[in-house]
Amino acid sequence: MQGENGGVVSWCNSPRDLLAARHGPRHNFFMRFLFGVLVGAAIFFAVYHFYLKRMPATDDGTAATQAISLTGVRMDLLQIADAEHGFIATNGHCASLDELISTNSVSMTHTERDGYSYAIECSRIGFTATARHRPAAAGSLIRYPNFSIDESLDLHEID
Repeated sequence: MQGENGGVVSWCNSPRDLLAARHGPRHNFFMRFLFGVLVGAAIFFAVYHFYLKRMPATDDGTAATQAISLTGVRMDLLQIADAEHGFIATNGHCASLDELISTNSVSMTHTERDGYSYAIECSRIGFTATARHRPAAAGSLIRYPNFSIDESLDLHEID
């Protein structure tokens, strides 16, 4: 058969047309889907590796599961110190923790949390609130830090 310009036109399809005809559009969709899943898994792994695995611990020597408890203990101490400031301003003297709880100056109902017990030491110039944990079991690798806060709201770890 001759074309418009007198050239010969082949009835055979190109190799690309044969490949597309053999596999069809479903094959192309499946390959794109599989590629997308692999790219998504690679991105997920990268995020996990660089962000979640490298998150800093709250305190050296403590277990990751302690983070919530230690944050709660710190927040309780800040609440105690704030309530003590208000009590001193109103009444002119330092109050015990039981007195702060009974006058609803703090929202806590107990003087302890997750093994930590709270105490307030009053002096002529201010106060110090402490949170102490009972000692860890012998041979335990978990460390339970003790904390204190004073009238300057300086929260720090103590021995």
